[in-house]
Amino acid sequence: MKSVLLAAVAMTALTAFAHAADATSFALIPKGMDNPYFDLSRDGCMAEAKKIGVTCIYKGPATHEPATEVQIMQDFITQGVAGIAVSVADADSVTGVIKQARDAGIPVITFDADAPNSKRQAYVGTDNKEMGRELARQLIKVHPQPSTFATQSGGPAAENLNERLAGLYEVLKAAGWTEVKGSPAFCNDDAALAAQQLTDFATANPDIGAIIPVGGWALFAPKAYKGYVDANMDKVKAGKFPLVMPDTLPVELQLLKDGYAQVLVGQRPFEMGEKAMDILMKLKKGETVQPVNIAGLDVVTKDNVDKFLKP
Repeated sequence: MKSVLLAAVAMTALTAFAHAADATSFALIPKGMDNPYFDLSRDGCMAEAKKIGVTCIYKGPATHEPATEVQIMQDFITQGVAGIAVSVADADSVTGVIKQARDAGIPVITFDADAPNSKRQAYVGTDNKEMGRELARQLIKVHPQPSTFATQSGGPAAENLNERLAGLYEVLKAAGWTEVKGSPAFCNDDAALAAQQLTDFATANPDIGAIIPVGGWALFAPKAYKGYVDANMDKVKAGKFPLVMPDTLPVELQLLKDGYAQVLVGQRPFEMGEKAMDILMKLKKGETVQPVNIAGLDVVTKDNVDKFLKP
C-alpha cells in the first residue's frame, strides 16, 4: 500500500512538473515599477495574456535604474521564460543581455522605449519623434508667437525620450523658438523631482514662454505640480504660459479638466502591453512579425476630456 501511495505521489509530482514546463510565461519589464504610466501596459499585458492562454509576468526595477533592469532580464533568462518585452532605460546597457536571451533561444522585443541597434526582434510603441513634433505643434497652436522655452526629459540615455526631444526641437526651432540655458533637465522618471525642476525653470526664467516636458512625470505628483501651475496662473490665464503636457493617464486627465493643463498628447500604453503579448506569441511559434509596430497618439483638450475620463 505504501509503495502504491509513493508511486501516486511521484506521478502527481511528475504531472505537475510537466504542466509547469508546458506553461508559457512572457515577461514584461518596465523602466520603473513606481511609474503609473506602466501600470496601463501591465493591465494590457494581463488582459491579452488571459485571452491567448499565457502568463504575463510584470516585473521591473523599483525605480528608474538601468543596471537593475539588466539584472532582472538576466534573472528571466535563467528562469527560462518563453519571451521578454522590455521598455529600455538605457539602449547601450541592454545590448549584451538581449543577445544573451536570443542566444538562449528566448524571443526579445522592446515596448515603449527601443534599442534599435540590439538584437531585439520587434518594437511596439509610439513613434516618438512624431510625438515630440505633436507636442510642439500643440504648443504653437496655443501660443502662436515665438518665445523662449525649456524642456524636461527622463534619463539622458533613453532612446524614446531622445527621439521626442529631436521632434520637439525640429518644430519649435523652425518656428523661431529659443531654448533657455539649463534645458533640458533630466528627472530620471522621478515625479517629485520633475515637478521641482519645472518650478525651478519658471523661477529662473520669469519671462519664459513655455516649459514643455517630453514625459508626464511632474503630473504624477499632483500636489507639487498644482503648486507650480498656481504660481504661474496669472500668465496661464493671460495666454502667456501654455500648459501642453504628455500622456493621458487618469490623474493627468483630471488635472486638465480642473484647469491645470490645456492640451495632453497621449500615448497608448495599454495597447502596447496587449501587442507585446501577441508579438511574443507569434515569435514563440516561429512566425514572422513586423519589426516596428506603432501605437497611435491621442490629443486631449477640455472639449473632449470627458470622453477619455469615462471608465
